[in-house]
Amino acid sequence: MYEVKIVRHFAAAHRVEDYPGNCERLHGHNWRVEVVARRKELDGLGMVMDFRKLKELTQRALEPFDHNYLNETPPFDRLNPTAENIARHLYEVLSAAAPVTRVDVYETDTSEASYFEDEDA
Repeated sequence: MYEVKIVRHFAAAHRVEDYPGNCERLHGHNWRVEVVARRKELDGLGMVMDFRKLKELTQRALEPFDHNYLNETPPFDRLNPTAENIARHLYEVLSAAAPVTRVDVYETDTSEASYFEDEDA
């Protein structure tokens, strides 16, 4: 099995609605997003996929969120903008266009949420 991973960043504000603490108040993060693509076999060039293509797809998926208030940005205008929900949304968008198997979203250097399909399910 082969894997590649790219890292991208975006800055955005959010509120975790109905959270019993500080995170319910408006605050921002410099978010870090890691995207993993995986394949059993390499393509004709010997790649899982071109890093540049995966970076471009990810950047396009992040563009609506960068320097915005997530609670007013679809789909988070109707879905609580938690790191978990952001990871799942990005996974769904990216896996439709690339062999993405996992998306990790960091609110801070020490707080991360991931979304991936359980192959055993």
